[in-house]
Order: sequence, then C-alpha cells, then structure tokens
Amino acid sequence: MAGFDRADPVIMGHILSQHRELHEQITAVRHAFALSPAAVPDRPAVLHARLVELRDHLHGHFRQEEAGGFMEESLARMPRLARAARAVLGQHPTLLAEIDRLIATLPASDAPPAEWARATADFERLTAHLLDHERQENAVVQEGYNEDLGLA
Repeated sequence: MAGFDRADPVIMGHILSQHRELHEQITAVRHAFALSPAAVPDRPAVLHARLVELRDHLHGHFRQEEAGGFMEESLARMPRLARAARAVLGQHPTLLAEIDRLIATLPASDAPPAEWARATADFERLTAHLLDHERQENAVVQEGYNEDLGLA
C-alpha cells in the first residue's frame, strides 16, 4: 500500500493506461481522416466507427471519474482541490456533446473537400479540448499526491 505522500502504483498505472488508450484512439481517428477518399470509398463509415469507439471510451472514462475514480484519492488527501476537480468533471457533458456533434455531421463520401476540411478541423479542435482536459485532470491528481507523476 502506498504511503500518504506517495502515489498508489495501481492508480497511476490505471491513469497511464487510460491516457495511452485515449492517445491511441485519437491517432486512429486522425489516420481515418487522412485516408484517401479514392482509395477508401467507405471512409465515412470507418470514421464513424473510430469516433464511436472514442466516444465510448470517453464515456466510460468519465463515468469512472464521476463515480470516484482517479480524483477521489487526491481529494481525500487535499480537500482544497474540490473546486478544481468539480471544474474537470463539469467538462464531461461538453466534451461528449462535442464528439456527438462531430459524429452527427460527418460528411458523406462524395462531399466537397471543404466539408472534409471542416470536419477535420472540428476533430482537431475536439482533440485540443480533450488533451487540455487530460492536463487539468493530471494536475489535480498530481497536486493531490504533491508530486510529479510524469503525466504531463
């Protein structure tokens, strides 16, 4: 069992695993956006599948956080982090709505390049929001343990 001033390796391993999976899924969606429409006529279906996988991962990850998850230990150690933790948790509905909009507005395979450029930009904006959320989450956990966990 970890001491009061040390991170629990099980918790840290789980955080690192979830973040690695998030990055892998973001990369898979980026690759799907980069597919040539001529070479892969079902690109919208491939993208839809990858985005739904990413959304499902986020939903599960967010449910875990909201049920106690990663931040609970940090809050137990440092209750003053409650405001920061609430702010991070409060981002979940917005992030899920953002990915839902992206899924709902994916262009058809014969859509003009401008529509594909917009969808790609929307995904990159979502990615920036997700990575910012992840940084904020890491900051709460790291401060709760009062040490750098190497997650930045």
